[in-house]
Amino acid sequence: MSAVLMHLMIRDPVAGPSAVPLLPGERITIGRAPSNHVVLQDDRASRSHAEIHPSSKGWMIRDLDSRNGTLIDGERLSDDRLLAAGETIQIGRVEILICEGAPPTDPRDEPATAAGATNALSAEHESWQQSIIHRRARGRLLEDIRDSADALPRVGRAAGELCRLSFALGKSATLAEVAAVALETAAPGVQAFRGLVLLPTALADLPGAGGIDAAVLRPAAMFPATTTPGPIPDAAVATVLTTDEAVVACSVGTNEATDTIVSTISAPIRLGGHPVGILHIEAKARPHDTMADDLEFVMAVSDAVGVALENLAARESLSSKLASTATENERLRQRLRAESKIVGDSDALQGILGQVVRVATTKATVLIRGESGVGKELVASAIHEASDRVKGPFVCLNCAALSETLLESELFGHEKGAFTGATDRKIGKFESAHKGTLFLDEIGEMGATIQAKFLRALEGHAFERVGGSNRVQVDVRVVAATNRDLEEAVKSGDFRRDLYFRLKVVEILVPSLRKRPDDIEVLARHFLDRFVAETGRRIERFTPAAIEAMQSYHWPGNVRELRNCIERAVVLSQNPQIDVGDLSLSQIAAPGDTGKLSASRTGSYAPLSLEELERKHVMATLEATGGNKTKAASILGIERSTLDRKLARWAKAT
Repeated sequence: MSAVLMHLMIRDPVAGPSAVPLLPGERITIGRAPSNHVVLQDDRASRSHAEIHPSSKGWMIRDLDSRNGTLIDGERLSDDRLLAAGETIQIGRVEILICEGAPPTDPRDEPATAAGATNALSAEHESWQQSIIHRRARGRLLEDIRDSADALPRVGRAAGELCRLSFALGKSATLAEVAAVALETAAPGVQAFRGLVLLPTALADLPGAGGIDAAVLRPAAMFPATTTPGPIPDAAVATVLTTDEAVVACSVGTNEATDTIVSTISAPIRLGGHPVGILHIEAKARPHDTMADDLEFVMAVSDAVGVALENLAARESLSSKLASTATENERLRQRLRAESKIVGDSDALQGILGQVVRVATTKATVLIRGESGVGKELVASAIHEASDRVKGPFVCLNCAALSETLLESELFGHEKGAFTGATDRKIGKFESAHKGTLFLDEIGEMGATIQAKFLRALEGHAFERVGGSNRVQVDVRVVAATNRDLEEAVKSGDFRRDLYFRLKVVEILVPSLRKRPDDIEVLARHFLDRFVAETGRRIERFTPAAIEAMQSYHWPGNVRELRNCIERAVVLSQNPQIDVGDLSLSQIAAPGDTGKLSASRTGSYAPLSLEELERKHVMATLEATGGNKTKAASILGIERSTLDRKLARWAKAT
């Protein structure tokens, strides 16, 4: 990244001018939320509107999907963009000028190093500046209290010290830091010559409820810091933990200075209302009323330490949850990659993978064709994963699973009240897939009415949600799939000709499993390993007879049927290897074997129309499945809704 120093000059009509330096390695967030580095007082700004971050080329700006967008010199920001000195970021009424050099001491001093940076401030700004009475970059109240401690009343000094303590504890990240900060405040505050904090060695050892065993307490910090750890005051520890009270005690002993009466103050450090540690202070004895004040001060410090420990524990718990979530997300991503992996060694499959690589780098619409169960969705997923849209969403929708009205709502979304049951606005699949890929399965089942609206959106035109009037513009790549003969559908008028040619920019034909027998054994072993790992069964292999049976079987349900067959065999098999009997291969013919099935049943050839042949085959499949329409539709390679329509049509014809 460039070593040139840069800063932001912010012109906010409400908050006035200000300057923010761009520091190496630091990300600057901009928005309406108070947590941002640059807080905008403009209702047109989103809570998290944009961010500026360093890169190897320089400072980049990114719009965080804001509601009203971000302008750079009047041009709407769509992707990450490299910033240059002299450019102006416009968010609502706020202007942010990119400037070279260090920010001026007074943000009213406009930079002259960038073009256009000498514009005069508005009259509103000038009026606001004239009303400023004082300017100060850093508060001095805490320093003033500390510097004048001797001149302040005891309560005032204690309040100042406790205020400074709260700031210091907020910055402490470990038990040791918290303990050290506490002693640095408590010991000088009561003129102690020795002190220590006893805590468990780790946050994980802090009890969630109830008391704590004194045996787990160890010195977390000493005062002075260079002091050699002395004996732990067991009596004081036992008293404080037992009574949950702070105590002052006096004894005659020898300290580093002289033989005198020593006062000890021991206060419990509480977490969740229970003692988890001890703050122990030793000082020269003083009048009883003074010692009472010292006790109050030490107790206030110990209570502040308890709050700091609670915050540390919550922070560590959150970090653990975030780490656990990240690990779980990575595990799910790995599982997704494993499930979406295209397995096989056949020449046909390698040819498909080659097409995927070539088409993924383009913006072309892809039409994937093949029988049901061959893995069309896996091919679509592979195209998305290999494209420059991989960081965007991959959204799937089955066009045959919904009625035409619901399909339009799913694709384009709807506004509240658009139809009965539309109680809220809904974002459609097109909007959900913005900057990503939309996969539409069974595209041939899309109704004629919705095809025209879909075609316009496919060509990049803006669309409207159902029941709405606002135009929605998205950037989506569409990959469609079908097991229907779309050419015949075009000829019959069931599918628009222009939509067909718009979809068929690139066509990928996925062959059925029976046409690539070289992949059967590889896929079977892949599914065996997967389901053995998921179920914990001890199954090692297939018998040679089982492999031969799978390779000679016609697989009407293709890879989906093979997967289900192996899963069933793994679940039910009681042997360390899967044999033919465990596979339960179906006797139903594949879609291309309908004629053979008819001949084998009749014993001789009987001339039949394709319509009648299809009807007989469908009815035979229903009979073989015991009338189970869902199972029959899966075997036939069609959707359940398609099967219902065919049966209804044939019922009317008879």
